[in-house]
Order: sequence, then C-alpha cells, then structure tokens
Amino acid sequence: MAEQQTAAALADQLTGFLKAFKDRDGNYKYFDRINNMMATNALSLVVDYIDLDSFDPMLAKEITHKPDEYLDSFNQAVLSVLQEIHPDYEQEIRDKIRVRIGNYTVQKGLREINAELIDKLVGVSGMVVRSSEVKPLAKKIGYRCANCGTITGAELKGLVLKRPAKCPACSEKELEMDAESSVFIDFQLVRLQELPEDLPAGQLPHYVEVTVMGDLVDQCRPGDRIMLTGVIRIEQEQLAPQARTSLFRLRMEGNNIEYLGGRAGNKDTRSTDRIMISAEDERQIRTIAAKPDAYEKLIASFAPHIYGHSEIKEAILLLIVGSVTKKLQDGSTRRGDINVLLVGDPGVAKSELLKFAAKIAPRGLYTSGRGSTAAGLTAAVIRDKSGIMMLEAGAVVLGDLGLVAIDEFDKLKPEDRSALHEVMEQQTCSVAKGGIVATLNARTSILSAANPMYGKYDPYKNITENVNLPVPLLTRFDLIFIVRDMPEKEKDNLIASHILEIHKDIEHAAKPAIEIDLFSKYLAYAKHGEPALTEEAVNLIRDYYMNMRKVESEGMITVTPRQLEGLVRLATARARLLLKDRVEADDASRAIFLVEQMLRTAGVDVNTGRMDVGVLYGKPQSETSKSKTFMDVFKGLSGNDNNDVEERALVDELAKTGKFADENDARKYFEKAKREGQIYERRPGFWSKA
Repeated sequence: MAEQQTAAALADQLTGFLKAFKDRDGNYKYFDRINNMMATNALSLVVDYIDLDSFDPMLAKEITHKPDEYLDSFNQAVLSVLQEIHPDYEQEIRDKIRVRIGNYTVQKGLREINAELIDKLVGVSGMVVRSSEVKPLAKKIGYRCANCGTITGAELKGLVLKRPAKCPACSEKELEMDAESSVFIDFQLVRLQELPEDLPAGQLPHYVEVTVMGDLVDQCRPGDRIMLTGVIRIEQEQLAPQARTSLFRLRMEGNNIEYLGGRAGNKDTRSTDRIMISAEDERQIRTIAAKPDAYEKLIASFAPHIYGHSEIKEAILLLIVGSVTKKLQDGSTRRGDINVLLVGDPGVAKSELLKFAAKIAPRGLYTSGRGSTAAGLTAAVIRDKSGIMMLEAGAVVLGDLGLVAIDEFDKLKPEDRSALHEVMEQQTCSVAKGGIVATLNARTSILSAANPMYGKYDPYKNITENVNLPVPLLTRFDLIFIVRDMPEKEKDNLIASHILEIHKDIEHAAKPAIEIDLFSKYLAYAKHGEPALTEEAVNLIRDYYMNMRKVESEGMITVTPRQLEGLVRLATARARLLLKDRVEADDASRAIFLVEQMLRTAGVDVNTGRMDVGVLYGKPQSETSKSKTFMDVFKGLSGNDNNDVEERALVDELAKTGKFADENDARKYFEKAKREGQIYERRPGFWSKA
C-alpha cells in the first residue's frame, strides 16, 4: 500500500510541476505543450531537465537514481493532465505515452559506463555507426486458452517475455497467441560509438548497443552525432543455448535523442558542430577577420610546425571551409565541397598536413590507403547476431558535412578506389547489398596524398605517367599540387633551422598566430556564411575561362566546365573564410592564381613545355596529334587495298610531317605503336595495321 501511495503522491507532485511551471515569459510551458499534443498527434513530451531542477531540485536528483519509477509517474502525470483537457485522446494513447528528458546534465563518456550505473539515467554523446531495420516488439501478449477461451496476459520484462505455462482457469496447457489483446511498439537497435576526437591515442573506440522504441525509431542515421539520454540495462550473455552463464553485458534503453551542437528536434536543422561558439568567441572571430592581414594570419596558423608550403596550406583552408552547396529547383545540387590532391616526393610533410587538417576541421576523419576497403570507405551491410540486417556507415558517410583525409591514395586497390567516384562528384554513396538498397549522404571534401610510382617524381613524365591513378578520378580534384623536394641552399637552411628550433625549444617554437582552439572555432563559424557572387568576380572568372579555351594550335582544348565550377568554388570559399557576404574580384583573382599554380606544375605537357589540361585528362595535345598523324600517314602509305607498309618509308614520312622533332622521335613513336599492338609485322621489314 505504501508503495502505491508514494507512486500516486509522486504522480501528483509531477502533475503539479507540469501544470504550474512557467517559463521566463510567464507562459505555462508544459501545460501548453500537452494542450497541443492532440493537434500534432504527438505521443511524447520532452521535459527540460533544467526546468525540473529549478522547480524542485530533489525531484531532479531522484530521477537520476530511480528513472523507472519517475518516468512511469511522469507518464501518469501527463495522462492525468490530458484527461482534463482531451479525455478521448487520453484513452487513445494511454499505452503509448512517453515522457522524454531533454537537456540532461548528468553526462558520462562511453568509457565511464560501468556496472555502477545499472538502472541509472545517464546522458552519453557519440556517433551512430549502425542502425537496424525497425521491427515490432511485443509489450504485452495475450494468450487464449484453446479449451475455455480465457485470455491470459504476459508483460514484457526487459527484452524477455515469460509465457504462462497453463491456463489459470482450467489448467489447459495449449495456449495460442491472441493478436487483438496484445500490444506492440516499434523497436530498433542502434550502435553508438565514441567520437573520433574523444578517442585517446592507441585505444580502440568503445561502443554501446542502444534499443530505441516508439517515436524515437528512425530519428538518427549512421553518421549522426547525437547526445543520447537513456537508462543503462543488463542482459545475460548467451554463450551456449543451455549454459547458464553469470556473464552479462550492458545495454542502453534510449529515452531521448538530441543532436550535438543543435537543440533536439527537427531533422533538417541537425547540426554537425561539436564546437559551441559563445558570444565572446564570436567577438574574437570578427576581430580577426576585420584585420587587413587576416588572410596571411590564417594561413600562418595552419600547421605552423611545417615550414613553407603556403599555397597548399591556403588550399586546405579553403577546402575545410568549402563553398555553398546550391540546390536547384528540380532537386539536383551543385557540389560545394572542394577536393585537393597532393602528389609528391617522400618526406615533404604530406601526411602531417593531412593529419593537421583532420584534427582542426569541425568534423574530420583521417584514414590511410592500405588499411581501407571500399566497404570501410563507403558503407557495409552486416548481419547482426540476432539475424537483423544492419547498415554500417564507412568513413565518407561518417565524415558527412566535413572532411575526409585519405593518405597513401595510390595504394588503394582499384576496385576500392572506384567507390570514391560517386562520392567526389555526386556527394552521395549508394549501397545495394544483401537486400538493402540505399543512397546515403556523403557531402564531404576529400583531401588526399599520393606518392609517385617510382618513389620520386619524374619531371620528364606527365602526371598521369607519374601517378598510378585513373584519369576520371584525377579530373574530380579541383586542385592538384606537385610537391618536389629540390635542393636549394637558402630554403634548405631555413627548413633545417625551423625543424631544429622545434626540437630544441618545444615550448616557444612554431607558435601559431591564432590559438588552435579559436582557430577551430573560426573555421566552424566561417562554414555558415553564404556569400553571393558579384558582377566583377563573375566577369573575371568568365574571361579567364574563355582565355583558356582559346585555340592555340588546332583542336587544343585546355579546360573543361568542371574547372569553371572549381574556380567558382574556390572564390566562394575564400570569401567565406574572410567572413564576407560577397565574392569580390580579389577572391576570384586568388582562385585563378591557385588554378594557375596547379597548371604550372601539374598541367604542363613535358613534350612541348606548354600548359595543357589534357595532361590531367589522359593524353596531352601533343600525344593526341602525334597518334593521329601516325595513323594518317600509315593509312596513306597502305592505300585503299591495305597493303603492307615498309618500315623505312613510314619513318621517313613521319619525320617529314613536322609533328615529330626528328627522325629519332619518329622512330620512338613507331616503336611505341608496335608495343601497344596498333601495328604488327607481316613479313620482315613490312608492317600492317592490327
């Protein structure tokens, strides 16, 4: 009796809270919300923990230690308030009502969840790495007796239902389930894993299985960063069917889901920011951006422990901030993320730059080529031990709206690398495995580093011959930098001093111009800007594009519309980085400067010494015209009857065309055609077209 009395008293107390609590503006916050429940067809009510704490600190303290009693009483309290306002709706949702605790302050890390917290209410933050399909779970099952028709109910305890052994009325053992008198709710399994930035070095990430029910299902997708409030439960490990083991495992029963950085609620406004920016931070950020040397300061603060490479640092900063993703009327999007590739000799600090970028970006992941598979990069479908098929998110899905740094890009297996084609241009990642067909968002910038095929970069070969990467993938990078390790007395001296200074005095050396925490906040803040293009910027970019498309020699096309979009992205990202609301002429000219830098190093055709983006797209102009000339001359000599062509005559004719430097060059090309199987020897000294 005493227990019933206290439960009723507790429900009365909580009813008082729901009816009496006023917010700062004097509105009855919860009474109004309950009043609106029928209109919105809501099945749950979110109660702010801080409100409860300010109303009655004892209640708030007790709810942590006795969550089950309190949440049940809360449900009763909501129903009793509803009964006064909408009694018919109260009857309808009597079994489904849920009170959720929002803004909960007792927060623990995933590593701190242990046996002491069993049956306590805790809040943990983490990243959803997999979620199962939604299945119905029986809360209450009615069993009908085959003999006398009496219905016996069985309630759910934890995740186990005890079936009655016999009918209480006539002791008949044959009972069958009666669906009408049973109650089912939606149920889903979610796995929550530690956030990458919270992970201590050298440790495996901890995870916890979470069961979510009712209207919480399908609230979070793989890749979401959430704050989960729930009750810790235990369940017995099933090692062997008969073995009664005393080993248990912890599980969490979800009570409320909030998105990190943003307040709970709407899926569209879910925020990726882990970083909360206070008013004081905003003031400092604005001060930095207002200074005339802001741009130089920002570049200098990026990886100050690495000497030089200012253009690459600038490009990576633009990549972190990104451009605005434009949504068109028909639902298609224009990519706003920038992709950058660094190709270079060993030991020029490529990996350091990648690691620093992943650390400082508002949402960054670092992965290396050899240890990554297509499933690990995109998404995998796995079968859980309960037989449920689950979708597990890979790196680019977890890095959604952020940055993924892929080191050793050339070491990825070709079939794994092909998974990135779609991610880099369409910004989605499609999965069709094990009966799950899904398209996941992967709006991520890719920053990758690759080593040349033969160790060091060969300046006498074009980039496609130097790097073992397919052409379609190369064209998806907005900027490609070639980093070469050239001995120069002045520069080497400065680099040596810089490195030795860091080793000598680690406290004071390589201090950034802007402190690293503030720098991270600055970049997160800059990501929200939406600068508009001005007329001057548009004209500058258009003129440059038209200029590059001009025909220098017959049939020479240097840039494609993809480069044009790249220029717009870079210009917008620079305006965003400086917190401007318009993309001005100087932003456009800086974007053009970066693309020019790329063309000067990666886009020069080594045969002619001229700039030619064809180099990035497979064959440069000189190669294409040579192969065309070769085939034309061969056809001319063989005539309509396809006669055999004499080697000597062919080489002489080729040399006469003027497309080849001299006879040796012509002979070289002849050998190449022979190697590639374009021609074959019919009889000694005479050749025919394959």
